[in-house]
Amino acid sequence: MQPPRTDIAPAKDDPFTVEQLKQFDGTDLSKPIYVAIKGTVFDVTRKADTYGKGKSYNLFAGKDASRALGMSSLKPEDAVSDYSTLSEADLKTLNDWYDFFSKRYDIVGKVIDLPPQGQASL
Repeated sequence: MQPPRTDIAPAKDDPFTVEQLKQFDGTDLSKPIYVAIKGTVFDVTRKADTYGKGKSYNLFAGKDASRALGMSSLKPEDAVSDYSTLSEADLKTLNDWYDFFSKRYDIVGKVIDLPPQGQASL
């Protein structure tokens, strides 16, 4: 596991739509790679070897994959923002991932048009 970083930039709150976020999925090498958790957008570009196109965690790139992170799932159908049905244990896992990302990746914005929790997202 990678240690926390001491050079994290101050958090930004730039607005991203779900559609805009899709552009940062690692397929265009000229763009950064972003992963959103609970609506917060993290820049994971420095770990392109993990989140880049064809890599093990690319499933999370360019979207809010909160449900999959909470479930520790690598299934595409779980990589959605709606985490309202997660168990207490899975919610704890999701919050642990959020804390992990917060200490290792720059926060570059917020997803502004996620569906309300409890509704399926596409």
